[in-house]
Amino acid sequence: MSLPSVAPPAARRPGVIGTGRPAWWAVVVAALVTAVVTADLLSRGVLERMDLTVSEVVSSWDLRNSDVYWGVWVFTQAGGRFTILVVLVALVGWISWRRRTVVPVLRVLVALALLTAVVYAFKYGTGRTAPAYPGSFFHRDGASYPSGHVANAVLMWGVARWQAVEFGLPAQVQRALWVLSVFGPLVTGVAMVALDFHWVTDAVVGAAVGLVLLGVVHALDAVVMSRFVRARAGRSTA
Repeated sequence: MSLPSVAPPAARRPGVIGTGRPAWWAVVVAALVTAVVTADLLSRGVLERMDLTVSEVVSSWDLRNSDVYWGVWVFTQAGGRFTILVVLVALVGWISWRRRTVVPVLRVLVALALLTAVVYAFKYGTGRTAPAYPGSFFHRDGASYPSGHVANAVLMWGVARWQAVEFGLPAQVQRALWVLSVFGPLVTGVAMVALDFHWVTDAVVGAAVGLVLLGVVHALDAVVMSRFVRARAGRSTA
């Protein structure tokens, strides 16, 4: 028997926050930021010099070999794939079971596939070395640009927030995921730069790529995924 794609309206709580779908202009700006920063770095422009200056200061802190290392490192896990997937598995598993729908699972799988393909295309396409190399070089063994942790935080916490709102989870859950979708990428990026794991531009473009992909997943859902599942369930796609 086919499964319905959404819960009956009466069983759903009203959203206390928005789903977080990026506005079209935000997606365009993020794509432009990605293009401009990438072009500047490949031409060894002013942003690369800025990265080197910031990294020189951060290196002098030597947080990697300090007593606060683990206290800072834990914030990087706000963008860690394992951390986010544990939350997402519990979240979409519960929604899918309660609402008898595969839509949340499809959204997560599509987001993961796009994230992996796009981020690693950038990493291996540019071949930028990490600050520890040391120095900023474009080398076939480099895989620093952009930050996958930051892109992961923007995209996957964004998807988690979206599911919580659309399927009417309790207000506390919606607000908690809003906090993670907004501040998770920020603390991840700051921690990565502070530990000298990434350049500033790695974090900035990681966020931009994550935002573009979040917009793409929302668009694909609107025109393909949700409509396909509704069609299979014999429901109207209107």
